[in-house]
Formats: sequence, structure tokens, C-alpha cells
Amino acid sequence: MIALFRLLARAPLPLMHALGGLLGWLVWALAPDYRRRFRENAAQAGLAPEQWRPAIAAAGRMAAELPWLWARPAGESVLPRVRQWTGDEALGAALASGRGAIVISPHLGCWELLGQALGERFLASHGPITALFRPPRKPWMAALMEGSRDRPGLHMLPTDVSGVRGLMRALKKGGYTGILPDQVPPTGQGVWAPFFGRPAYTMTLVPRLAQLTGAQVFLGVCERLPRGRGYAVRLQPLDAPALADPKASPEEAATAMNQGIEQLILSLPGQYVWDYARYKAPRAEMETAR
Repeated sequence: MIALFRLLARAPLPLMHALGGLLGWLVWALAPDYRRRFRENAAQAGLAPEQWRPAIAAAGRMAAELPWLWARPAGESVLPRVRQWTGDEALGAALASGRGAIVISPHLGCWELLGQALGERFLASHGPITALFRPPRKPWMAALMEGSRDRPGLHMLPTDVSGVRGLMRALKKGGYTGILPDQVPPTGQGVWAPFFGRPAYTMTLVPRLAQLTGAQVFLGVCERLPRGRGYAVRLQPLDAPALADPKASPEEAATAMNQGIEQLILSLPGQYVWDYARYKAPRAEMETAR
């Protein structure tokens, strides 16, 4: 698998996106449970079929991007693939003020590329982006993903108490991080808050970090451009008072965060991972986080 990924990493992006689109529709045709969950989640968000249908092919394109993201040559930059930047000045200003920044990006667009692109773009002026990372259980996949995390502009920490403390130290020093905010956290690390009108177990990590460090929270997305032309990165401040107020309850802060995430997803519904089990019950807390 590692050799195959390295080979596919050299294929042109338009070709990989075209093949990925076909893969997305193939999985759709062969997996009834996948179709059901996809439709239910999109309907929960109030979307018509013409709004969510492009996400079927987008799911396959997401898989087709992984060889390049994980196994490209060590010195190859991601920045030439990013054709457009919007809102990076606001993020730069927050970092220049010493305030620190938390970029949250749900399972939307190419979130893997977003962190790498931000780390490279701001490396010279503000150092690497700091993020938490839990290696997968499969050895071959762990080896591939380890290579993707060992890139210029990335500083990875373990998903345990020590990692969270390191993240907090980085933010207090004016650094920045990227977090997937719509992941279902372990029991004890979240609260129930509405997500598209239905209770979802929502992480409290982002509000806690913002409240304790004063870091500015940004919404971020790395959008795939048509026909494999590259990507567009969009960033915007999430102006939610509950995220900055230590007196706000965890439920209030989580609700405010979810509202921002909803708006971001609805701006690009054709690239959200609608089959993600967002409403599942939380798993038992990890040993390392106790």
C-alpha cells in the first residue's frame, strides 16, 4: 500500500479527482447503509437533493487526494496547489497581535490540506501550526500518515493530556492551531448541543482553549476547485461571544460553535462528508486522556 500511495502521489490532480469522482459514485451504488446515512444527515440539515448530490463525488475525490497528501516527496510544497486565499490577512493580524488563533474546519472540503497550507504560509512569520494527532491502528496507514505529519510548518502533539497542555502553551504564546470541531469526542470531553436541529455530542476543547488563552477562533475551509484546478482557502473570524467568555456555560459555547460550523457547511454543502456519524453516542474516554 505504501508503494502504491507513493506511485499515485505523482499522478496529476485532475486525473485523481476524476477517478475519485467515479469512486464516490461507485461506493454510493454499492453501499445502502452509506446512502441511508448520507440522505438522513443531509435531510436533517434541510437540504434538497440538488444541494447535497455533488458531495457523492466529492467523497471519492477526498479519498483520491490522500496519496499526494500523505506520500508526496518530502520537499514538495502544497502552496502551489492553493490558487486562492481569502481571509488570511485577518488570521495574520490575529497572530501579529500576539493573540493566537484557533482555526476550526469540519469534515468539509480538503481539511487535510488546510492545516498543511496554513503551516507553510505562516511558517516564516509565525512559526509552525500546532495540532493534535492520533495515529491510526493499522501499521501501514500509520507509516503513511506519519510522513504526512512530518512536513515543514507542522508541529504535531499526541491526543492526550500532555498534548492539550502543549496546545494551550502554544496559544498563550501567540501561536495557532487547527482542529476538526465536528468529531465526536470521548465521554467526558463534550456536551450535548444542537447541530442542524438535533442533539449532537460536541467537543468542549475549542471553547475551553479560546476562553483560557484569549485566542481568536476562525472558521476555515479548503475548497476543491472544479476539474482538479487546485484549491481555495477561505478563513473568517467566528464572532461568538460565548467562545470568549469564561462565564459562558459549556452548552452555550458548544451551541455557538456549532452554529458557526453549520453556516460554513451550508456555504459548501456539496463538499461535506454527509455520511459522517455525527449523532452517534460518545465512546469511552481513552486511557491516555484520563
